[in-house]
Amino acid sequence: MIKSEKPLERCKLEKSPSFTDPRYGCAPEARTIREHIERGVINIDKPAGPTSHEVVAWVKDILKINKAAHTGTLDPKVTGVLPVLLGTATKLADTFVADKEYACVMKLHREVEEDALRKISEEFVGKIYQRPPLKSAVKRRIRTRTVHYIEIKEVEGKNVLMKVGCEAGTYIRMLCHHIGLALGVGAHMSQLRRTKSFPFDEDNLTNLQDLKDAYVFFEEGDESLLRKLIMPMEYTLGHLSCIIVKDSAVDAICHGADLTAPGISRIEKEINIGNRVVIYTLKGEAVSIGEAKMNSEDMFRAEKGICVETEKVFMKPGTYMKGWRRRAEVAEW
Repeated sequence: MIKSEKPLERCKLEKSPSFTDPRYGCAPEARTIREHIERGVINIDKPAGPTSHEVVAWVKDILKINKAAHTGTLDPKVTGVLPVLLGTATKLADTFVADKEYACVMKLHREVEEDALRKISEEFVGKIYQRPPLKSAVKRRIRTRTVHYIEIKEVEGKNVLMKVGCEAGTYIRMLCHHIGLALGVGAHMSQLRRTKSFPFDEDNLTNLQDLKDAYVFFEEGDESLLRKLIMPMEYTLGHLSCIIVKDSAVDAICHGADLTAPGISRIEKEINIGNRVVIYTLKGEAVSIGEAKMNSEDMFRAEKGICVETEKVFMKPGTYMKGWRRRAEVAEW
């Protein structure tokens, strides 16, 4: 699910031909191993038993880092996709909250006709109302969530294997309970595995044991396996629109400045006002994320004006040369 197409390939509109200075920054794949870890994401296959917070604590201990976070809490009994953001990548947490997918075994309390089961399940696709269960991390008030699909994969007696695609925050345990009530026989969730947490899926999962082994190999001089298990944070941002800026604009953005028209090198097509946009260097490094204040065509034509309002900065100031002056310096100059 993670898009592999790089920013230079995606940004078809060349506003200003530009070249990048090799003395500053580097491509995400060329970072030192420590920088790779501190700006990385690892897709953990969470086992049953520990909480999501415990898994993150173990990852921090294995990699000997101070900062890490997970996206989308999983119940201790639930297994599957648990993206863990490392170091600077923790700033990405709110960009991965859209859709989830689960493989679930629902236990019916009495057997029912499969046709009736499928018909009733279809009624729970779309907007549904749920109250979080007693043991939950949020207030127990009724709220709406969207179920995108329910696919009945197999029925064996009272056991129903199904795949559910849904909005973040949907309680599959409650969904099973309500389907059971609608069928008139009762039901509960007996097993659950998360198979997708947008934009992550099961294609690049790793477990804690493999991560530990990879770190041991790194300490012994071989960092190749650790680089394979941890992906650069840039690899997880393909679902967001992007703009590439000139080297001369990078440091100003690192200090919190908004992106103005003269700093743009290339633009992805079909950006609309209000879209979240990732700002990249010509080497493919993520500099910041912000909100588009113009659409792609207007950015391409503009000679001045704010194109993207900066929300979060990922790159440290000083990574690129200073290509801007403060107002006091301009006045003095």
